[in-house]
Amino acid sequence: MKPTEPIAVPIDVRLMNAMASLLFAVAAVLLVGAVMGWVGRLPVFAIKGVTVTGDVSHYNAITLQANVIPRLQGTFFALDVVAARQVFEAIPWVRHAVVQREFPNRLKVRLQEHQAEAYWGPEGDARLINNFGEVFEANIGELERENLPRLNGPQGQSVAVLGMLHTLEPLFEPLDMGIDVVELSPLVSWHIELDSGTDMELGGGSTTEVVQRLHTFLRTVTQVTARYQRKPEQLASVDLRHRDGYAIRLTGVETMVSDKLKKQ
Repeated sequence: MKPTEPIAVPIDVRLMNAMASLLFAVAAVLLVGAVMGWVGRLPVFAIKGVTVTGDVSHYNAITLQANVIPRLQGTFFALDVVAARQVFEAIPWVRHAVVQREFPNRLKVRLQEHQAEAYWGPEGDARLINNFGEVFEANIGELERENLPRLNGPQGQSVAVLGMLHTLEPLFEPLDMGIDVVELSPLVSWHIELDSGTDMELGGGSTTEVVQRLHTFLRTVTQVTARYQRKPEQLASVDLRHRDGYAIRLTGVETMVSDKLKKQ
């Protein structure tokens, strides 16, 4: 007796079965998606708290929760983390934020705040510059230090001006003098003001050239001012832009330091 041969299923029947399986799978996916969407919108998953780490000298979880959470859109599952990060970084003093979800309804935020190094801009401008040379705006009434120096220069030169401040500050420490102002003109010439009230024109050129001229001045200034019974902090102004020396102005006195003195 011959074995019964399997009956061939017509191709149209096979296509209908495959289509039915596909439709069933699509319907299942849509159903799961709908259920997940419904679950994700439940009040239990609404963002209700923030855990803050990192730099928190100006903010804490309570103030962030009050000021930021109302601006966030979406529940725990639907929240756009990139958009949430941008919301946090739009807050004054916040330089960078990393936002992570904490199940079921919280956010974990690590903050990096701006560290103010100086004021930026002309006198009266309330902008600040951080330790990366970035200009930012914040409430200056919240500054931890009020006696910050003021930096100024063309747009895009904040990093260079901050770098010059850091280069020059140690040079004045032996004279117990500090720098109140550093300015870079559009013509790339440097000007500083000391905490003693002295105005100094440093001229242009590379940082190395500026420092060399300043070294010449600092090496001889005590000797020069002593000739007029003065101290370095009694200088009214200094001009280092002269090829053969530098000019200083004391109360009622003006003079030029020659190359001979520079070589002493």
